[in-house]
Amino acid sequence: MMDGICDNADILNSAPPKKVIQADNIDLSDKSLQVDISDALSEKDKVKFTVHTKTTLPNFQKSECLVVRQHEEFVWLHDRFEESEEYAGYIIPPCPPRPDFDASREKLQKLGEGEGTMTREEFSKMKQELEAEYLATFKKTVAMHEMFLTRLAHHPVFRNDDYLRVFLEYDQDLCVRGKNRIEMFGGLVKSFSKTTDEYYLSATVKDVNDFFDQEMIFLQHYHSNLKEATSRSDRQTLKHKDVADSYIKISTNLLQLATTDSGKLERFLTKIAETFEKLRKIEGRVASDEDLKLSDTLRYYMRDTAAAKRLLFRRLKALHTYETANRTLEKARARNKDVHAALEVAEAEKAQTEACEKFEQMSDKGKEELTDFMTRRIAAFRKNLIELTELEIKHAKAHADMLKKCLLFLREE
Repeated sequence: MMDGICDNADILNSAPPKKVIQADNIDLSDKSLQVDISDALSEKDKVKFTVHTKTTLPNFQKSECLVVRQHEEFVWLHDRFEESEEYAGYIIPPCPPRPDFDASREKLQKLGEGEGTMTREEFSKMKQELEAEYLATFKKTVAMHEMFLTRLAHHPVFRNDDYLRVFLEYDQDLCVRGKNRIEMFGGLVKSFSKTTDEYYLSATVKDVNDFFDQEMIFLQHYHSNLKEATSRSDRQTLKHKDVADSYIKISTNLLQLATTDSGKLERFLTKIAETFEKLRKIEGRVASDEDLKLSDTLRYYMRDTAAAKRLLFRRLKALHTYETANRTLEKARARNKDVHAALEVAEAEKAQTEACEKFEQMSDKGKEELTDFMTRRIAAFRKNLIELTELEIKHAKAHADMLKKCLLFLREE
């Protein structure tokens, strides 16, 4: 049963809707590098994204490119930016999450196993709900990957990166594979070590700049609040889905009950059943809109806030290196001024100068990035919350009108 649903070409081989997720306020007026995912194909264990690029940038060999990429290649591209010292002072756009359809597939499988316990009509409606949920998850996955590329393409520095050009232009497989268990364990250890370093830096290095010190405090609380808000929003969306599922069962049972009478009772119960079916569709739209406009926005900026925090920790690390270089230079100058000491002082001065320049560059770029981050997130939240409010009002009116029409019909009967 599950394979029959999951292999449906209409569901899986579908082009993503444009701007499914408005997670960022990106200036699209610059047409020198335009990137979108024009098509996508979902298979059992992977999703293949067709990335379409149009550009006038001189470092590209072609003005228009079409390549097929998998999620692992997006991760590879993100890691190139994340690991580059050149971009240490920038907020690296968050890597899109791995496509995960396990929950939807599990629900489809359970539905298939329970087919004999429900009526044909109820099974058909439940199947439609789960197929719609599966398709929505697929489309959101595509949109998140497209948003990652769009952020890079419209950044004045990232857009000129050679790795991005290769990703967008090289029409062969990049030969990027997923990590095996040993590599995943190594990554976990590295992540734990990185987290420990961050705690150590936060505890031992006092930021000399009030702007960055306040930003660190704010982002710590902001990220925590976003995480809690995302969890609550997901629970609210789930409750709306549960209500929609309940309406299916109520509608089905009322229709069954209506078959016991051929007079007014049949028309009475049939009308109520039809109303519940229509209310089910409205409730499903409410859940979908809340998931899209609220939950996804919160989830995206939770990841983007984590990226901003990593910028601040990289800057703290650069500050720690600078302070260490200052102490090393002071010790070198305090020693006897012989030939060896002079060489040691010269090396210490060079290291101190390099550390100072790196720290100052990171501070300048970091301030610009964090200021832009604030502007982007405020604009995105304002836009999505206004749109969500308008949709909620629209659905509430439709819900009320549906009940009024039903009551009017019943009174006339």
